[in-house]
Amino acid sequence: MTRTMLRDDQWERIKELLPGKASDCGVTAADNRLFLEAVLWVARTGAPWRDLPTDFGHWHRVYVRYNRWCHKDRLRNSKNENKSSHTLRRDAIAYRA
Repeated sequence: MTRTMLRDDQWERIKELLPGKASDCGVTAADNRLFLEAVLWVARTGAPWRDLPTDFGHWHRVYVRYNRWCHKDRLRNSKNENKSSHTLRRDAIAYRA
């Protein structure tokens, strides 16, 4: 498995802020943590989506989900609910650690 960025305590703090939980309407996400780790990997490395390691799943499915979240402003909404979270922007250029 590719090295992860989120510690367990960090994941526990943010997991309820993300869509796709069993308690949410619609489809339940298979693994929100893996998806978020994939997005963080792209942010950390600056690599194109096509270079995403297969450990995170098929790059195109991860990208499509990320793109949907951006269009629905999921990342910004999660950030506003948790003031201590880090900044992540859609264009994969500006990130704050």
